[in-house]
Amino acid sequence: MDMWVTIVLGLAMGLVGLTIGWALERQRQKRLKQQAGDDARRILREAEREIEARRKEADLEIKDRMLQARTEFEQETRVRREELQGLERRLNQREEILDRKLEVLDRRDRELGGREQEMRTRETAVVHQEEHWRSLVEEAKRTLEQVAGFTSEEAKTQLMQALEDEAKLHAAGRIKRIEDEATELAEERAKQVIGRAICRIASEYVAEAAVSVVDLPSDDMKGRIIGREGRNIRALEKATGIDIIVDDTPETIILSGFDSIRREIARVAIQRLIQDGRIHPTRIEEMVEKVTKEVEKDIREAGEQACFELGITGLHPELVRMVGRLKYRFSYSQNQLAHTKEVVTLAGLLAAEVGLDVKALKRAALLHDIGKAADQGTETSHALLSAELAKKYNEEPRVVNIIAAHHEEVAAQYPEAVILQAADTLSAARPGARREIMETYVKRLAKLEEIATSFKGVEKCFAIQAGREIRVVVESGQINDQAAFVMARDIAKRIEEEMEYPGQIKVTVIRETRAVEYAR
Repeated sequence: MDMWVTIVLGLAMGLVGLTIGWALERQRQKRLKQQAGDDARRILREAEREIEARRKEADLEIKDRMLQARTEFEQETRVRREELQGLERRLNQREEILDRKLEVLDRRDRELGGREQEMRTRETAVVHQEEHWRSLVEEAKRTLEQVAGFTSEEAKTQLMQALEDEAKLHAAGRIKRIEDEATELAEERAKQVIGRAICRIASEYVAEAAVSVVDLPSDDMKGRIIGREGRNIRALEKATGIDIIVDDTPETIILSGFDSIRREIARVAIQRLIQDGRIHPTRIEEMVEKVTKEVEKDIREAGEQACFELGITGLHPELVRMVGRLKYRFSYSQNQLAHTKEVVTLAGLLAAEVGLDVKALKRAALLHDIGKAADQGTETSHALLSAELAKKYNEEPRVVNIIAAHHEEVAAQYPEAVILQAADTLSAARPGARREIMETYVKRLAKLEEIATSFKGVEKCFAIQAGREIRVVVESGQINDQAAFVMARDIAKRIEEEMEYPGQIKVTVIRETRAVEYAR
C-alpha cells in the first residue's frame, strides 16, 4: 500500500514539475520573443538613421561635385574667353598688317605697271639698236676681209693654231707645277698616314707611384700590424721586401718600394690579414705566399689577354709571362703594358698603310719592352735584353733585329724596325702619355721662385702655367724700367744655368707705380 502511495506521489510531483517547467519555458519564450522584437525595432531605427545619414552624405557629395564642376566650368570658360580675346587681338593685328601689306602691294603694282611700260619701250629701242649694230658688224667684217686678204675661215684657222700653241705652253707649266706639288706633298702624305694611325687608337694610363696606401678600419689595427715588439711588421717586411711606414696618419699605413709587383703583393696580403683577423708571423708567411701565387696567376692572365686582344699567337709561355709583368711596370707615369698595346696597334696600322710585314712587326712591338720585366739584374739596355730574350725563346731573326734596333743600338736590317721606332716614339712622347713625378714638379716650381726672389728689389714672384712662366713683381722705387729689362734677362740666364726643364720658360718682370688718394 505504501509503495502505491509513493508511486502516486512521485507521479504527482513529476506532473507538477512538468507543469512548472512548461510554464517557465513559455515565459522564457515570451521574453525572448519580446527581446527579439525590441532588437528588431532597434535595428530598424539604426538602419533608418544610417539611411538618413547616407542620404545626407550623398546630398552633400552631390552638391560638392556640382560646385566643383561649376567652378571648373567657370575656370575653363574664363580660360577659353581669354584665349578667344587673345585670338581676337591677334586677328585684329594681322588684319591691320594685311591691310598695310595690301596698300604696299597696290603701290608696288602701280610702280611695276609703270616700269613694265618703260621696259617695253626700252626693249623696242634695244631691238632697233641691235639691228643697227648687226649691220655695222657685217660691214666691218667685209671691210676687214678686203684689207687683210683673209676670209673668215682662214682667220679662224690661224686663231685656233695660236690658241693651241698657247695651251701647250700653259700645260707644260702646269705639269711642272704639279710635279713640284707632288714632291712637296710626299712629306704631308707621310704625316697623314701617321695621324690616321694615331687617331684610331686611345688608351688610358695609371699614374706612377713609389708608394701604396692601405686603409685601416681603425687606428687600433696599427698596433696589431706592428705586433708585440714589432714582430708582425718585421715578418711582413721580410716576406714581401717592402718597407711598411706606420705614422700619425689616421687609419692609414704606407707601403714603400720600387718594385710595384712586391708592393702589390704586400698591399693585398695586408688587406687579407685585416679581413681574416689573425695576424701573426706564421699566418703572414702563409698569406704572402698565397697572394704571390695569385699575383703570378694574374700576370699570366694579363699576358694571355694582351696576346688575345692583339691577335698574336704562338709565343713561348715565359714571353707571355713577361708581357703580363709589364702590367705592374710604369715608366714616367705610363703603364708599360698599356704602352706596349698602343705601340703594337700603332705599328700594325703604320705597317698596313705602307705595305710592310704587319704580323712580324706586331710581334716585335709586343716584345720590344719585355727586358724591363726581366727578373735578372743586368747592365744591358732593355732593348738589347728584350732582343736576347726573344732570341732565347726561338723568335725569328727578323723579329729579334726589329726589337734590338728600336732604340738604334744596333743597325736596322729591316724597314719594320723604323716603323717600330716611330710607333714607340709616338706612344711615349705624345702629350699626356707621360707625366713628371709630382715631387720633381713641385721642386722645379719652388726652384724657379727661389731664383727670382734672390734678386734685390723683388717684392713677389709667382710660377704659373705649370712652370712655363714666372712673373716677378718688383719694387717700383728700387727698380726702374731699364733695370726691369736687365733683371728679366739676368733671371732667365740664371734659370738656364741652374735648372733642367722641358721647352722654355717665360720670365715677366712687372713694375708699376700706384698713386692713391682718398676723398673725404
